[in-house]
Amino acid sequence: MSQTLELTRNLMARRSVTPADEGCQEVMMARLIAAGFHVEPLRYGSVENFWAKRGNGGPVLCFAGHTDVVPTGPLEEWKTDPFVPSVRDGRLYGRGAADMKSGLAAMVTASEEFVAAHPAHKGSIAFLITSDEEGPSVDGTKRVVETLAARKERIDWCVVGEPSSETRIGDTIKVGRRGSFSGRLTVHGVQGHVAYPQLAENPVHTLAPALAELTSRVWDQGTEHFQPTTFQVSNLNAGTGAPNVIPGELKARFNLRYSPVQTQERLKETVEGILRKHGVRYTIEWYVSGEPFYTAPGALSDAVGTAIQQVTGMRPKLSTGGGTSDGRFIAPLGAQVVELGVVNATIHKVNESVQVEEIDQLHRMYFNVLRNLLT
Repeated sequence: MSQTLELTRNLMARRSVTPADEGCQEVMMARLIAAGFHVEPLRYGSVENFWAKRGNGGPVLCFAGHTDVVPTGPLEEWKTDPFVPSVRDGRLYGRGAADMKSGLAAMVTASEEFVAAHPAHKGSIAFLITSDEEGPSVDGTKRVVETLAARKERIDWCVVGEPSSETRIGDTIKVGRRGSFSGRLTVHGVQGHVAYPQLAENPVHTLAPALAELTSRVWDQGTEHFQPTTFQVSNLNAGTGAPNVIPGELKARFNLRYSPVQTQERLKETVEGILRKHGVRYTIEWYVSGEPFYTAPGALSDAVGTAIQQVTGMRPKLSTGGGTSDGRFIAPLGAQVVELGVVNATIHKVNESVQVEEIDQLHRMYFNVLRNLLT
């Protein structure tokens, strides 16, 4: 068993359902200290984080990731205990196998190997690790970045270990993400008897035309690097449960994944303008999950692409698709940010898994990134 696989299994055996860490970071910090890193635990609220660094000068290459995982879902649907890592037919099964404890393990072992081979490497190697990526993302990477910014610490290049690959490891790296802007909508009506609709105001009926326009709208065409903006309803609730009562209120949650051609203010004005046009009586609360960010081709993406090619013989596709990541908090520091990890086909699913071979391939890719940039 390789050291990277062994460390992956050690981390997976810890029930670190967000925001719990369950000792994962202690394991990582101990190994990094042994490799010559200065390690700084940073706890905010109930969230465990740490910042580790080896070296005093620039450029700074940072590995970023999270120890927390999503809940398991129905245990009866798992073939084996999700927190007892199991290898079957060349795949490692368990919660966090792909998202992203294999990535964390590969970061650590690649750094250990690199430091042993190049103890006087150029620049600095850093780690920014949180246990609040799968949750609210308030007291995790966001808070650590605020601390680093206040201290005027820099990150030049950042590799986020999220599972970025699509069908085979290294086929895709993420070089940015769309922004995420959400709304909690309450539509106000008048409750009444279904037989006397003239005495009531059904918020479902009121919202329906506006919702049809919002969901069918072409928001923009995106850009060369970003998919178009999309609008999706994630929750919709109304009614008392009784079949003969017109509801007096409807609650909905929706999300806009938006390209940089939009602004939050413009999106807000458009959504609320459509609601008003259709006579909807509403209140709305807006939430920002993240601004869009993009890393143009440059030193980091070239080094990562070369590192992948050195392992697989193939150059990766550069993509900004998918959901948000903690890269959105790191990019504003002025860092180039890319995401490189294992195949993402099973993340957040029952029977999450990763090919064992991919874990060692990712280790070699991360080692090559370090060698390509810091020697």
